Amino acid sequence: MPRKTPKYIDLFAGCGGLSLGLHNAGWKGLFAIEKSKDAFETLKYNLITNKEHFNWPKWLPQDALEINNVIDTYTNQLKKLRGKVDLVAGGPPCQGFSMAGRRKEDDQRNQLVLKYIEFISLVQPKILFFENVKGFTQEFKKNKEKGEVYASLVEQKLDELGYYVKGQLVNFGEYGVPQKRTRFILVGVRKDLKKSSQDLVVSFFKKLEDNKYSFLESKQLTVETNLNDAISDLLSRNGKEICPDTPTYLSGIYSPKPLTEYQKMMRKGIENNIPDSHRFAKHRPDIEQKFNDIIQSSTRKNKDIDQTIRDRYNIKKHTIIPLDHQAKAPTITTLPDDYIHYCEPRILTVREYARIQSFPDWYKFRGKYTTGGKLRTQEVPRYSQIGNAIPPLFAEQAGIKLKELING
Repeated sequence: MPRKTPKYIDLFAGCGGLSLGLHNAGWKGLFAIEKSKDAFETLKYNLITNKEHFNWPKWLPQDALEINNVIDTYTNQLKKLRGKVDLVAGGPPCQGFSMAGRRKEDDQRNQLVLKYIEFISLVQPKILFFENVKGFTQEFKKNKEKGEVYASLVEQKLDELGYYVKGQLVNFGEYGVPQKRTRFILVGVRKDLKKSSQDLVVSFFKKLEDNKYSFLESKQLTVETNLNDAISDLLSRNGKEICPDTPTYLSGIYSPKPLTEYQKMMRKGIENNIPDSHRFAKHRPDIEQKFNDIIQSSTRKNKDIDQTIRDRYNIKKHTIIPLDHQAKAPTITTLPDDYIHYCEPRILTVREYARIQSFPDWYKFRGKYTTGGKLRTQEVPRYSQIGNAIPPLFAEQAGIKLKELING
């Protein structure tokens, strides 16, 4: 008798990186919760409309929603899902925990962790998957006293709810993603599910690691995929056309053929000559010249420029990283002007960002390309959507092993 397709709910879903990976691993979504209209529009376009991936319930609006409002408004409906949901996945916004930003223990976004736990208590899925930044595992310093380690808090609360849990730091770059990106991953299995629940959750990360070579080989990929492998077919020297969604800008075109197996996978099913969201920034000539000089003179590839270059160009910006085509990219953030392309005097395009995060080229991004000022607290433009996402290539591998947790 064939096994039923496992069902999941994606919390804090962003633009859909985790959901896409689970889709590719054979999961079916019930619904996704994401408060950003921009990010939800991207998820909706690709996974709800295009792939019909979700069996969206009639009682829940197919719109951007706050998890607080969903819990308060639909408590009874969520309780009725008990016994019908195999997995609740996702990770609360990470800005308050991130080592790359202003790390603040009293950031209100940190409290969304408790909402995640409350959601778990209402739905009681068989298993859970939780993702957050590396800083989630580290103490806050406040008044010279040690602050709370949120990872321990989550593990304790979930244990009290009846789950065996295990958390571990995972570098997605070790799973074929062309980027060094370390995140805290936590998996849990309900204690009453089967006698072996604890053994299953303990062995999850080893099985995930053991599986990566055969998984990548099946896609003709390797663990070592680097930046050149990912984006070398998207150079501006291929030619430029008017950008389809922004006629006042120019967009790059594809090289005649994919140059690597990774690019072949990314371009599968694409017939257009112009990649989606491959719009070039409008740099002034003096900025291009500065970028050219940095590319040629910097000996610190994939690292922030040294003080000599900063003094030469009177650069005050916090971070400028000239990229190395022969290595994996550093962890990409939501700020595209942190990076300089490895051989062209420009920042990366949204599509290049997406490639680094392993989003296939058919996956189209919605909303503004960038935003600034006070709007940064209200809008999630395309670069930010991608910078916040879980790489689908890793999510697919996790999804395969999560199915094994259910099946035992």
